[in-house]
Parts: sequence; C-alpha cells; structure tokens
Amino acid sequence: MAVADEVGTDVPIREGEYGERVAAVEPGGIEYIPDSERHGRPLDLFWTWMSPNLEFATIFVGVIPVALLGGSFWTGVAAVVVGTALGSLTHGVLSSWGPKFGVPQLVESRSAFGYWGNLIPAGLQSVTASIGWFIVNSVSGAFALQTLFSLLKLPALPFGLAFGIIVVAQVAVAFFGYNMAHTFERYAFPYLTIVFALCLVFILTKTNPGQPLNPKVNGPLGEGGAFILGAMASYSYAIGWNPYASDYTRYLPRTVSRLRTGLAAGLGVFVSCTVLEIMGAALATVAGTRWGPNDNPTAQFSFALPVWLAVLASLGIALGAVAANVINIYSGALSFLTLNIKLPFKQRRAIVAVAAGVIGLLIGILFQAQVGPGGKYDAFLLLISYWISPFLGVVLTDYWLRRGQIREGTFFDPHYQPWRGLVAFLAGIVVGIPFWNQPTFFIGPVPSNNPALGDLTFIVGFVVAAAVNVALNWGLRSRSARSS
Repeated sequence: MAVADEVGTDVPIREGEYGERVAAVEPGGIEYIPDSERHGRPLDLFWTWMSPNLEFATIFVGVIPVALLGGSFWTGVAAVVVGTALGSLTHGVLSSWGPKFGVPQLVESRSAFGYWGNLIPAGLQSVTASIGWFIVNSVSGAFALQTLFSLLKLPALPFGLAFGIIVVAQVAVAFFGYNMAHTFERYAFPYLTIVFALCLVFILTKTNPGQPLNPKVNGPLGEGGAFILGAMASYSYAIGWNPYASDYTRYLPRTVSRLRTGLAAGLGVFVSCTVLEIMGAALATVAGTRWGPNDNPTAQFSFALPVWLAVLASLGIALGAVAANVINIYSGALSFLTLNIKLPFKQRRAIVAVAAGVIGLLIGILFQAQVGPGGKYDAFLLLISYWISPFLGVVLTDYWLRRGQIREGTFFDPHYQPWRGLVAFLAGIVVGIPFWNQPTFFIGPVPSNNPALGDLTFIVGFVVAAAVNVALNWGLRSRSARSS
C-alpha cells in the first residue's frame, strides 16, 4: 500500500483517485487522506449537519419531556436547549480534529484505547449506527410515506414496502461515499428548511405554552426529573453524531481554520436539533394529539397541520430520514472497518454499506415500529449515552493530555496497546449503572430512591471516565510539555 512522506512510512494511505467527483464511488476505507485528495471548506459542514436532523426523529425528542415525562412546555424547552448545547459542543471539538489527522473519528480514538482496545467502542458504534439509528430513522421515513399516501388518498402503502423504499434510497447515496453524502445533504437542505420552518409557524399557533406538569404521566418525577431526563434525551441525540464527527472533516485541507470547522459542525447540530425539538415540545401541547404506543407519531404530527402542508411535511420527513441514514450508513461502515476486519476489495467501504443496508432492512421489517419514534425510542436514546459519554470523557482528555500531539502512525500500529484509556472507559460505564433509569429493563438504586434526579448517567459516566483517564495518564501531560 502506498505511503505518504508527510506522515511517515507506517501510515496507510487511501488508494485511488477520488478528488471532488460526486458521481464516483469513494475508494478504500479508513486509511489516511493525503494532501493531494483534500478539498472542501468548513462552511459545507453547516448543512451537512443541519439536514440529517431535519426529520421526525429529532422532533420526537422534544415530545419526550412533555408528552412522555409529563413536564410542562417550558420545562421541555429548557431541557432540549441545555442537552443539545452540551452535545453540540463536543461535536464541534471532535470535528475540528479531522483536518489535522485525516482519518475517521473511530480511528482517532485508537490514540486513547489502542489498536485492539478500540475494538470495544468501534463495535458499539457499529451496532448503534448500522442497526440502532438505521432502523429508528428508516421506521420514521416509512411512517411518513404511509402518511403521505393516506393524505393523498392513495391505496394504503404496506409498511414493508415503505420501509424498503426508504432503505434503498439511503443505501444508494451512502454507497457512493463522502462527496455524494455532502452533496445530498446540501441539496436536501433548502427543501427541509423551508418545510419545517412553515410547520413550526403553524404548530406554534396551536401550542398551549401554559400547559403545566401532568401529574398522571409525571408521577414522582416532578419538573426536575422531567427536565433531567428530557435534557439527557436531547443530549443523547446530539452526541449520537459525535463518534462520526471527523468522518466528515478528514478530507478538509490541513490549512483550513479548525475553529471555523468546529463552529460550522457544532452549530449545524445545535440549530437544527434545538429548533425541531422545541417544535416537538410545542406539538405535545396541541389539543387532540395522542402519544400512546399504538399511535403513529408521524400521523399525529400531520394532525396539527393543514392538509397541503402535511403533504409537504410527510415528504420532508421521508427525505430527512434518508438524509440522517446516509450519515449513519456511511459512518457505520467506517466504524465496522475499524474493527480491523480485512476485506480484499478496493471498494470495501461501499460493500460494507450495502451489507449494512440489507441487514437493517431485514431487522427493521421484523421489528417494525417497535424501535422507531413512539416505540422504545426514549429507552434507546438513554442507552446509547451510557457508553458514548464515557467514550467522550476518555478521548477528549486523551487529546488534552497529549496536547494534541498524536503521530498518525499511532492510529495504525497493532503493537500500540495502552490499557489505561480502556480501564477509564469501563469505569465510567460501571460507575454509571446505579444511575440508570430504564423502566423497560432496569432502574438503578439512585433514581429508584430519588425519582426527581431523573437519570444522571450521562454526567457521571463522562466525569468518572475523564477523571480516571487523567489520573492514570498524568505523565503524558508532562512528556507532551517537554517535547513541545
């Protein structure tokens, strides 16, 4: 495999010529992107991260603290703003590393976990992206197509067919790769922005902002518990993108402003998620909407809109679901390749993307709405934060301890096997277990005895993992200072 003088002979370089071509399949997989292949600008990241969040799975995050947790409208608004801000901040930081290192996010994390220790977060992310988020968004898009057919008074569209249409569309885009993904998000952005802006206006005219806490739903949580759980749900949604961050910045020239890179990516997530989640909180107060487990949540969204806008919105939800899963499939394939599975194909990333689509299609049809918005979605959101928060605690402190001085060869060295980062990661997960609040399968002793605390796992996991990693690796900080 070819190597680049600028990064040393131990760094594998992505093979083939790709450049800025859109209608071309991106070659290779997780290898380093050489300077000759670098292109793009930080501003492109704004719509790359806006479009995937302009969909119903985002809206439903705002529904959770009001309709499912019984909080007031303003509690829901505060929760989504705080949670999204925290998740967007880390997303911006991680995105800024892409131009510097030129490799995917889960390859960068080998600095903290080692070549083999990194298999655990890479495996978790492969499942989270290629199965979890893939199905959540595909189900949302399938519901939207069914609603669209109903609004247009067309023959009923079977769920399996609707789901298949969404899957084929998103796999087709992700198959081509990095340039096609960025281009698709850019062209989807205007339609999605206009449609959801109109939806926001109409829903706000029907909102009851004075809706108080609902004691029948809220139970012992109180406003505090509803706020914390709602903030954790929105935080989980935002950090769900974090393990992908550098995947979409690694082609940027090394000379671009890393500050502008991080701001564009972070603001893309923050603006889109905050606005749509506030719309979700407002939607939950609209008279006549229902949020039971057997209610189609997309149909409830359309209920609050005039028919002409409901038609446009249903199409927008389907398009937004595809925009989200283009990102999930592309990055899920990169995460899978980070598992050190050697594939002899030049187009290995593209082949993995297709395989993920086939597997996701079969699982999605089998489980249908059980894992989409309105099913076990809130449990899924909390669950992914249980591992991503400790992951962030480790990778962020690892970068700080090393003062950003990480040699690219470290990412590809099978003999590089530090144990401290993995220990810190596992410590963050284990210490967080007593704080879990998952009525579906486990409620830890802390929320069980103190319901108003909601679920503090995301804070505990991050802080513990970060503190343990710093304590075990403090010598790195001193050595990095001497070498700088």
